[in-house]
Amino acid sequence: MIDPELKAELERLEQKIDAAYRSAEKTRKYIFWTIVVSVVVIVVPLLFLPFAVNSLLSTYSSALSF
Repeated sequence: MIDPELKAELERLEQKIDAAYRSAEKTRKYIFWTIVVSVVVIVVPLLFLPFAVNSLLSTYSSALSF
């Protein structure tokens, strides 16, 4: 049915497609984790910022009142 040369070429192309898919999945995971880490680095400090500002203002105002 299928020429052996054509079959070999199809198998070679299938291997290349599989390699490209694996590479794309690795890139997708890398980008996902980069976004997750970026969000954590930005959002977590913002969550603790009100507590730090409150403590700073409290200390500053008590230092000024003598």
